[in-house]
Amino acid sequence: MPHMQDDFPLLLSTLYDRSVRLYPDREIVSVEHDRSRVRTNYGETDHRIRKLATAFDDLGIERGSAVGTFAWNNRRHHELYWATANTGRVCHTINIRLHAEQIAYIVNHAADKVIFVDPDLVPLIAPVADQLETVKTFVIMGDQDDERLPGSIAYEDLIADAGEHGTWPLLDERSPMMFCYTSGTTGNPKGVAYTQRSTYLHTISNLASFPMHASDNVLPVVPMFHAAAWGYPFMAVTQGAKLTYPGPDLSPEGLVPLLAEEKVTFSAGVPTVWLGIKQYLVDHPETDLSSMRAFLCGGSAVPRALIEWFATNMGLRVVQGWGMTETNPIASIATLKPAMEDWDLERQLDFLETAGIHTAGLQVKIVDELGDELPHDGEAFGELLIRGPWIAAEYYNDERSSKSFEDGWLRTGDVCKITPEGYIRITDRAKDVIKSGGEWISSLDLENEIMAHPGVAEAAVVGLAHPKWQERPVAFVVRAPGSAVTDADLAAFLEDRVAKWWLPDRYEFIDALPKTGTGKFDKKVLRKEHADLLA
Repeated sequence: MPHMQDDFPLLLSTLYDRSVRLYPDREIVSVEHDRSRVRTNYGETDHRIRKLATAFDDLGIERGSAVGTFAWNNRRHHELYWATANTGRVCHTINIRLHAEQIAYIVNHAADKVIFVDPDLVPLIAPVADQLETVKTFVIMGDQDDERLPGSIAYEDLIADAGEHGTWPLLDERSPMMFCYTSGTTGNPKGVAYTQRSTYLHTISNLASFPMHASDNVLPVVPMFHAAAWGYPFMAVTQGAKLTYPGPDLSPEGLVPLLAEEKVTFSAGVPTVWLGIKQYLVDHPETDLSSMRAFLCGGSAVPRALIEWFATNMGLRVVQGWGMTETNPIASIATLKPAMEDWDLERQLDFLETAGIHTAGLQVKIVDELGDELPHDGEAFGELLIRGPWIAAEYYNDERSSKSFEDGWLRTGDVCKITPEGYIRITDRAKDVIKSGGEWISSLDLENEIMAHPGVAEAAVVGLAHPKWQERPVAFVVRAPGSAVTDADLAAFLEDRVAKWWLPDRYEFIDALPKTGTGKFDKKVLRKEHADLLA
């Protein structure tokens, strides 16, 4: 049968061109490395993106070659996202929080030909520059080069005399447009190739699941060097929204004034960011965030108490999202169904605290240890498997793929239940679930309950070896400013909130929790450093 519809490729340049034509005056605000704010718009930025695309030719970067970025969320990083995607180059966003040897590994693995570096990040990459086997050029993302990276070029010099690229090429929609690497918590990071098609479909589906409008002002706190900033630079531009990039200062003191002064309406970031912002707002009740309508929170489980606090005190909807680097990355969003909007907050929280409903276009299931599918009854729990057109099918050039991909499904490593309403309730990571005396304890649920105490800023729970029970939970707690909460206080607080045998054997109060390069609690560090605590 002949094609009944035009087989036009799904390309990001199609979304881009539409927005530049329709919304040339929509603003882009960028906090630079020196903390100054630069204002531009879609139309002006388009000229720079087209000059950058031509500069790629001048640097000898062929279509399909990897272009490394080592940068914060700012306007030049935005330009790199689009100049690579629109011309068939592959943007390789390098996580600045990885260890030096991991940075060298992923740059060599991706075969980056050039790396664009923010000026204040040069000291992080200069020590490994001589280990980067394929890199021919460093471009400093400013108006000056840097002698610490020999032969470097200033970004503004690179594009100054470049001509503007014309019509974007018609690419293969299955060609890669971005390399994103996992955080490398076990072994070397694994690469995932996002394609034109996968990112296009991810963009459209997520805009349908949680709408964004041209009237919005979007501030991605989630780094552009991690999982494409959850796709928000692509989603915002597709809708013609204003973009506010926060630059290097992701502290509450840097973010909250920016949110207020720029009248941001929507933002996205990990729970640790919003816990800090909550404390800032408690200490500065005069802050006006009335422009904000919602923010997406993900990367790790969002405490129920955090969702409740923002709803009660700020009138703000915290939207929990779930995904992985392997899922391009957002795969589910905790939005309420229409009938739920009339429920009281306590009942709504039962669903808002979940990982949500898988986004349109994806399929999910849970399986037991034998691989048999389990019912979505809210009671059975097993490993979450997911598949769909923007879910990775394998890791990029990595023999470890067989451990994570099976019969077209991605094995997520998350243990969860799925309710009859379709909400995914993640109970733990498979590697973090605590097995005590033959029973399972959810470290995530325990953490959420502990962080509901007003005297707690952050808490991480891990299972440590126990001579009788195999494992027992231990809570590592960071007190809120001014708090003197004790282990007895927390034990009493939890007594009516969890089963008695779930209660942690120990509460260890520490100044700060170790975190991974993506802002999650680094439980492997806690387990290693305190392995003999219960011995």
